[in-house]
Amino acid sequence: MPEGDTVWLTARRLNDALAGQVLTRFDLRVPRFATADQTGRSVLDVTPRGKHLLTRIEGGLTLHSHLRMDGSWRVFDAAERWTGGPAHQIRAVLGTRERTAVGYRLPVLELLPTAEEERITGRLGPDLLGPDWDADTAVSRLRADPARSLGDALLDQRNLAGIGNVYRCELAFLARVTPWLPVGELSAETLARLVATAHRLLTANRDTFERRTVPGTGHRRPLLYVYGRPGAPCLRCGGPIGTMSRRGPGPAASGDDRVTYWCPGCQLGPAPKPGHHS
Repeated sequence: MPEGDTVWLTARRLNDALAGQVLTRFDLRVPRFATADQTGRSVLDVTPRGKHLLTRIEGGLTLHSHLRMDGSWRVFDAAERWTGGPAHQIRAVLGTRERTAVGYRLPVLELLPTAEEERITGRLGPDLLGPDWDADTAVSRLRADPARSLGDALLDQRNLAGIGNVYRCELAFLARVTPWLPVGELSAETLARLVATAHRLLTANRDTFERRTVPGTGHRRPLLYVYGRPGAPCLRCGGPIGTMSRRGPGPAASGDDRVTYWCPGCQLGPAPKPGHHS
């Protein structure tokens, strides 16, 4: 699932392939921008901002994309066969003489003046992997609504940018509280430590698509503490990992129905009752 670390690595790979190169192909397969043509212009850079990707093009335009749940950008040599999914899932093709970047299943794709990027990024909080990272500001924004649940506050990109559902679940586990605990019930020390942990984990995972929060190695050792491990033994207390979707206990009914993973045995705080919409 793409989160800030995945977006950062994707931006680096796109930047390595495209920056400073002249576009020989520019194909956006969305109705609004289907006739846009930027061939003959150079790509200036590809920059991540939280979970947003900004591909800046010579002449003052930016291609903004967002991966959301399962979008991806793949980079291929010019003559290489594309292997990111069926052709009908392709939303963008950016080609140069030597490389081709193909965007699959991109739910957000728009071309806008670079001068208007603030419309996309202006509401975002400090970027966990960006040059503007400021832990104190992130803590302050999280504490601004003390009645809000920790899980919802972490997902709000206006507080800090880059956290998705995976890190939401993992960070609550590492803080030993449930994602439904109101932020105001966390001590200042705990919240500061949680924010520092978020920055540490995303930084540690930004160079690989195999995300890991559990230290150590071994093919039997899980990569993550709770996310994606329903019913498996908790690595802290041995109890079964629980799940809760918006529809109630158990797996989600659809890909859009976010699932929360947590350990009912050792994470303190409230948990929703069956039928509760989290």
